Amino acid sequence: MADDIGEFDLDAYLGRIGWEGERRADAATLRGVHLAHMRGIPFENLDALRRLAPSLEPADLMTKLVHSRRGGYCYEHNTLFSLALQALGFRVVNRLAARVVVGADRRESRPRTHMALLVEVPGERAPYLADVGFGAIGALLEPMPLVVGAEVRDAERRHRLVHVAHRGPLEMWALEAYEEKAASWAEQYAFTLEPFEAPDFEVINWHIGTNPRSPFTQQLYVQRVSAERHLLLHGRLLTETLVDGTVREREVTEEAEVRRLLEAEFGVVAPEGMTLLTPPE
Repeated sequence: MADDIGEFDLDAYLGRIGWEGERRADAATLRGVHLAHMRGIPFENLDALRRLAPSLEPADLMTKLVHSRRGGYCYEHNTLFSLALQALGFRVVNRLAARVVVGADRRESRPRTHMALLVEVPGERAPYLADVGFGAIGALLEPMPLVVGAEVRDAERRHRLVHVAHRGPLEMWALEAYEEKAASWAEQYAFTLEPFEAPDFEVINWHIGTNPRSPFTQQLYVQRVSAERHLLLHGRLLTETLVDGTVREREVTEEAEVRRLLEAEFGVVAPEGMTLLTPPE
């Protein structure tokens, strides 16, 4: 898979995520840039909250995620990341479409709406699963080799890949995150290795960004990850999860307060005039 990277500025992107390490196509650089992206650019749904499908064009991604104090959701993050990887010399083998399992009663009840990437690293036998756009506390912080049963400790988190049963002809993989409090593995999303193309995600992006039944068009969802904590503002609920597992929650009730929070804690400047808080249920 190759993207048109003509509108992509590698220097500006690496400056945005704070990466000052090597610029070469190896596993260490892939892990480092992946982690820097996760901590450098927030996850947010402000466009979808206004029923707008965000542009996935390289120039627009650069303007929004790199040159502005904004973030995006999975299609934006992983499309931008794929451009960065190609500029660094990696081969992005496939865009993958995954079923998000977190919060679902059964795997098949969710459509394939999440984008992840399969990346080839020179000299490595297995490709890597890379994903800088999963807006959940179980998200990968660093990429991991696509090896069944492989378990990795990626920064402050633990993940593994397993095969799960399904009705299709291709093997289905599942990404699982280890939950310390429950002392068990929790499935995050499931995918096959069938390649999905840019036009496929244009359609999925339009659906998620404009459908009134989409979870991202209904209430605010903003996430920021650091070495010390995971911070999430979902609707009116602000949740801070520290590395040691401590969880603090509080309700945000005022528009002015949520704007201040977005700027100070998430690094996001919301468009003028938009309503950020939906009425309480």
